[in-house]
Amino acid sequence: METIQADIAIIGAGGAGLRAAIAAAEADPHLTIALVSKVYPMRSHTCAAEGGAAGAVKADDSLEHHFNDTVGGGDWLSDQDAVEYFVKEAPRELVQLEHWGCPWNREPDGSVAVRPFGGMEIKRTWFAADKSGFHILHTLYQTSLKYPSIKFYDEFYATDLLVDDGHCRGLTAIEMRSGRMYQFRARAVIIAGGGAGRMFPFSTNGSIKTGDGMALAYRAGVPLKDMEFVQYHPTGLPNTGILLTEGCRGEGGILVNAHGRRYLQDYGLGPETAVGKLVLKTMELGPRDRLSQAFWHEQQKGNTIPTPWGDCVYLDMRHLGEKLIDERLPFVRELATSYLGVDPVKDMVPIRPVVHYMMGGIHTDIRAATPLGGLFAAGECACVSINGANRLGSNSLTELLVFGRRAALSAIEHLNSDAQAGNDAALSAQAQAAQDRIRALFMRPVGTESISGLRREMMDTMELNAGIYRTEKGLAEAAMKLAELRRRYAAGVSLHDKTNVYNTDLLQALELGSMLDCAEALVLSGLARKESRGAHQRLDFTGRDDMNYLKHSLAYYHPSEPPRIDYCKVVVTKSQPGVRNYSGDKK
Repeated sequence: METIQADIAIIGAGGAGLRAAIAAAEADPHLTIALVSKVYPMRSHTCAAEGGAAGAVKADDSLEHHFNDTVGGGDWLSDQDAVEYFVKEAPRELVQLEHWGCPWNREPDGSVAVRPFGGMEIKRTWFAADKSGFHILHTLYQTSLKYPSIKFYDEFYATDLLVDDGHCRGLTAIEMRSGRMYQFRARAVIIAGGGAGRMFPFSTNGSIKTGDGMALAYRAGVPLKDMEFVQYHPTGLPNTGILLTEGCRGEGGILVNAHGRRYLQDYGLGPETAVGKLVLKTMELGPRDRLSQAFWHEQQKGNTIPTPWGDCVYLDMRHLGEKLIDERLPFVRELATSYLGVDPVKDMVPIRPVVHYMMGGIHTDIRAATPLGGLFAAGECACVSINGANRLGSNSLTELLVFGRRAALSAIEHLNSDAQAGNDAALSAQAQAAQDRIRALFMRPVGTESISGLRREMMDTMELNAGIYRTEKGLAEAAMKLAELRRRYAAGVSLHDKTNVYNTDLLQALELGSMLDCAEALVLSGLARKESRGAHQRLDFTGRDDMNYLKHSLAYYHPSEPPRIDYCKVVVTKSQPGVRNYSGDKK
């Protein structure tokens, strides 16, 4: 097995991974940085983000406003020290992208344009039409090419972390092109591998978002934090799950039910505000959890529209006009026309809530450090806890930048304080064991279990029991089913394709293992949280319970048993838990 030496290894080359690599290369040009990604960087899922990135720069905005919107939107489960750091660093990171060439939209006077986003009282979302993630990822990738110290290992699938004496010392990865296993020896590792939304059948997430980075840390002993909080985006295309950005509503789009009624007024959302020439109610610009829950209630009342792909409501943007849509929402028009055959300039667009983002992930502190020495994490795979129980739209792209950079700086601090390379024999034995597990999959005879069959059973279980609303009975049934699926996976999953070159059968088997581990952590964490908060809504425990559950859940991995659930404190600095009020009545 070939060994590749690096000072810092980064798993994932999307927004967080690229920002970390650039920050490390800038801080010390002599460092060697290995950027390991299972896809080419420009295919990372950051590219799919449409709406924009939040940062307070306008005269009517402030860091305090951004802090309050984020903490309140997160239902007070956000760590407030991390939020304070985040909102302070956000404008600097967005300006840095501007200097690197990101083409933000401009106001007539030349200043950066901002648009309103859900759950925010003040417009603060920087945007590049409705392809913000695409332009951010391009900007970061092009910038990264300036640094010869960043070595790209594209289409390498990371399988295991190498750990010695309580410190992460590297990883093993399969080169997809050849099927060869490599070990990367690194004095610090940063995981930036994205979320795990593909454990659900209906998601805005691309097929690559299978929780690989989360599972790597989880199996190495790092807990997964707040996994029960899964965000549904209220406006996904019903046939594909493709996202229509929150910018649709930020620009003035409205949601109506089967009777043509703006139903969100029935769910504690108001009042009237001006957006351009249109008078809107706050309801369309409420937070994502509330809008998705409102859809569920409309569905129970029979107020949704049946379609071949399930129940929907309508997103109406016709009043915005062709000029504005083509200027600020051209990709939305293209998506709706290409995938549904409806033109938002002339037609209402059927939409429904779809799984979009995981607030939970690898447990990190404000420095992006995990409890395992030398291991750091950033982006959606991580839970630094700025998002709490419900992420506000446009905070995530900024989070990639802020904590991608922070992870790199923390990794360098670790290098300066820990010069050890680890026990070579012990690490080589771990790498060999990782390779042996892959070989065992090839040697196993084809059995009755199929990867696609197990994946479908997992997805159906998650959709039925861990969706927008949950119950004790449903979560308990899901826990039993996932434990069964993990046993069947371990005992019976096999490969039909026995070749080495671009073996997608093997990759899908490994991805399924990651999703099953993450799904079980999610369900057990949700079963233990007997309250409703943000994106975790229980029909049997309908109220928020700050006395017993103002705390982060921690799921600890066990190879053959359900995860152990523990808790840690939420950091409260200056905002005591209050009522999330989006009705316009601030009394």
